Amino acid sequence: MTLGIDIGRVIISAGGGSHDTSFIGGTAEAALATPPMEGAFDHIARLVEAFSGRAWLVSKCGPRIQERTRRWLEHHRFHEWTGLHPERVVFCLERPQKAEHCERLGITHFIDDRADVLDAMRGRVPHLFLFAAQPGPAAPDWYEPVPDWSHAAAAVLRTVPGASDPAGPDGGRW
Repeated sequence: MTLGIDIGRVIISAGGGSHDTSFIGGTAEAALATPPMEGAFDHIARLVEAFSGRAWLVSKCGPRIQERTRRWLEHHRFHEWTGLHPERVVFCLERPQKAEHCERLGITHFIDDRADVLDAMRGRVPHLFLFAAQPGPAAPDWYEPVPDWSHAAAAVLRTVPGASDPAGPDGGRW
């Protein structure tokens, strides 16, 4: 089993900007100041441990944002905090390419904030989680909606044999 996680609006918050994340259109300094999603580092650390280090970050962005993203991860000590190896970050230029990366890397669980990205992974990645999903009409049966990192970690861990649930006795359900 291998975990895959998107970066923008999943690990790096949208901040105050109108773009995918606030650092896309701003300065390099503003990019570094963009905060992580609440609870992301702690829950990702638990997931990396539950997957015995078999975890990847898979993100769609061009070369300029790739460099900003790597700098942000380093600046916030993401790899040190979570245990996810710095060489386990891959980028692509088109969203559907994420599915190709997942297939090549053997990713079995993926967390993303875009349903279209998860849709491209159907049939390739068995466990799909739509991050920042809002309660509402029933979600399609091919992904599990998760509103935040507490719920995401609990949902993922429910699919990992022998893993403990960091969300507590309610399993992080909402």
